[in-house]
Amino acid sequence: MTHDGTATSQTPEQAVGSKPRRGRVLAVDDERSILNLLSRWLGGDGHEVVGVGSAKEATLELERSAFDVLIADLILRDGDGLDLLRAARDRWPEMPVVAMSGYATIDSAVEAMKLGAFEYLAKPLRLDQMLRVVRCAIDQQDLLRARRSLRRALDAPYSLDAIVGRTHQMRRVLDLVDAVADSRATVLIRGERGAGKTLVARAIHQRSGRHVRPFIELSCAALPQTLLEAELLGSVKDTLHEAATDREGKLHVADGGTVFLDEVSRAGPSLQAKLLRLLQERQFEPQGSSRTQTVDVRLILATSVDLGQEVAEGRFDHDLYRRINAIRVELPPLRERLTDIPLLAEHFLQKYAHQCGRRIAGFGESAVQAMQRYPWPGNVRELESCIERAVVVARGAQVTRDDLPPAIISAAECDAALFAPGSGRPLTLKEALAEPERRIIQAALEANGWNRQKTAAVLDVNRTTLYKKMKRYGVTDPPQGA
Repeated sequence: MTHDGTATSQTPEQAVGSKPRRGRVLAVDDERSILNLLSRWLGGDGHEVVGVGSAKEATLELERSAFDVLIADLILRDGDGLDLLRAARDRWPEMPVVAMSGYATIDSAVEAMKLGAFEYLAKPLRLDQMLRVVRCAIDQQDLLRARRSLRRALDAPYSLDAIVGRTHQMRRVLDLVDAVADSRATVLIRGERGAGKTLVARAIHQRSGRHVRPFIELSCAALPQTLLEAELLGSVKDTLHEAATDREGKLHVADGGTVFLDEVSRAGPSLQAKLLRLLQERQFEPQGSSRTQTVDVRLILATSVDLGQEVAEGRFDHDLYRRINAIRVELPPLRERLTDIPLLAEHFLQKYAHQCGRRIAGFGESAVQAMQRYPWPGNVRELESCIERAVVVARGAQVTRDDLPPAIISAAECDAALFAPGSGRPLTLKEALAEPERRIIQAALEANGWNRQKTAAVLDVNRTTLYKKMKRYGVTDPPQGA
């Protein structure tokens, strides 16, 4: 059997063009001449080649270090090369395997491809063919790595680690998310608007076995009921006035993945009935069709209202509520997570400072106090918008209270008046009323030219009471001539 000829007289660059990325190749053949040939060819193309003569040696090399490509003969001195292909497929599934044989048959080629071989080459080997196959295999590896890297980057904002919080309420949320993520169970997320329901839903999806399949989000409050059903279930031609062709629903797009239905309380009775059937039988009919379809989709539902109350008032189906309420994640509002506010604020500060190319070293104490005294009706979403604004308007090395929106500053000033200066403790009722009373007395005295008799009459108190209050509050007559 010959392995040289016209191809071997060429350089690798002459055979297939410019050099590719350098890769690590494990070559397995019980003929030393073949290993030498592959080492010369692939080494000349810039690759690092490790040659071994048996399946056992190949397995040891694969366990010892990583390779970009495995090239293996199908007939080895210590067994069938197909066994090595099976082991490689099971233990190193992402590594391309090139099978080769001097006794090529259609059956052996078919079997090798069934076992996941990247390519099957018959001996005698050709330089241009071998180089092209190895280069394509390494290109595939690079593409897979790039896709994995992109997927990690895209998934990072929706991972469990992206849910910031150390309060006991949030620890319970994280524990429950972790526990239910890899099941098929339907999850109901309850929380106010802006509390992070979508983030939790995505975290459940990303930690499940469905993370490689689509995550589709649909708000039941964003569309009229007819369009909502068409979006979710799909529709056939002419069932919608504006639809000239069949429409594929979100359930089909997300097959194998997850559909997140936000504000499920806004779904009408017709859609509620169809959701119940979908959960029980995994079946549905597109709008305007009688053909039953089956999908493998996990449903995650969310609501900002009390569904139990909706059931009691006849606006939500009782059977559907019982079906979806088995696993419920309760998201606390931000105003109940005071110790999480600085953590979330710092998280958003790093995010937007990086985006804007700003260097801002955290928050001033007054800014943190102001944020913790604000009730955050828009929850985490409102806090994120607040920090984004602060990054844009801040001019100092830190975000100060003056960099926050006026509503937060105003609320903090009003709230600060209810706390004893320097102690952080709430004022008593007597202490809280003292400052307004002092201001009223001061204003009345000024309006009456500091005449105590007139002032007492206006305030409807006797002169003795007025004098005692002036002394208590440190209100004194202005200097003569002032």
